[in-house]
Amino acid sequence: MVQPKYKRVVLKLSGEALAGNTGFGIQPLTIQKICKEIKEVYDLGVELAIVVGGGNIWRGAIGSEMGMERSQADYMGMLATVMNALALQDSLENEDVPTRVQTSIEMRQIAEPYIRRKAIRHLEKNRVVIFAGGTGNPYFSTDTTAALRAAEIDADVIMMAKNNVDGVYSADPKLDSKAIKFDELTHLDIINKGLQVMDTTASSLSMDNNIPLVVFNLNETGNIKRVILGETIGTTVRGKKL
Repeated sequence: MVQPKYKRVVLKLSGEALAGNTGFGIQPLTIQKICKEIKEVYDLGVELAIVVGGGNIWRGAIGSEMGMERSQADYMGMLATVMNALALQDSLENEDVPTRVQTSIEMRQIAEPYIRRKAIRHLEKNRVVIFAGGTGNPYFSTDTTAALRAAEIDADVIMMAKNNVDGVYSADPKLDSKAIKFDELTHLDIINKGLQVMDTTASSLSMDNNIPLVVFNLNETGNIKRVILGETIGTTVRGKKL
């Protein structure tokens, strides 16, 4: 049996990943497919934490169009991530994968509050932990949440699953036919080049804690497992200079 390259990982899923081709809401077939792939990774004995976004339900841009105060819009986005986390939990448990949802904003009736040591204990007991509610603070993205939680639980890697994008490019490949795909970068490269991978706060946090990032295409079946097994796909972003 092939051994996984990583023992403990943070999988970053965008909210849009759960919406399928519709771009909004949660599509049952889409979330079921993702959870079946997560089940394959779970069966390898990998300790898996998930950070999920909320863009399929609420986006800050909508709040801006409404003239909404930024903090208020961000809190609405945090609540959207909780809805997605509960949907992921239910779908994963239908695949016989034990899970716990932890939220950075307390809502004890539906999820545990985020407690670092408890999250690590869940992982050690082979439970998938889903982190919801972002960091619990406005002005921070779920990318930053992924970097923060990865540092806190001492994860080996952040796996950033993208929709129909197979890595990091010098420009948007859908708009620029001359865009170049990078196989390897550093977090400092991401910041200096202004590449649209994750926000600067998340890149800085990952760089400071030397946490590698693998950016890959979620829509290609089996890619989550391929990354876990160490196959060369997508783009690897390293904390230190290459």
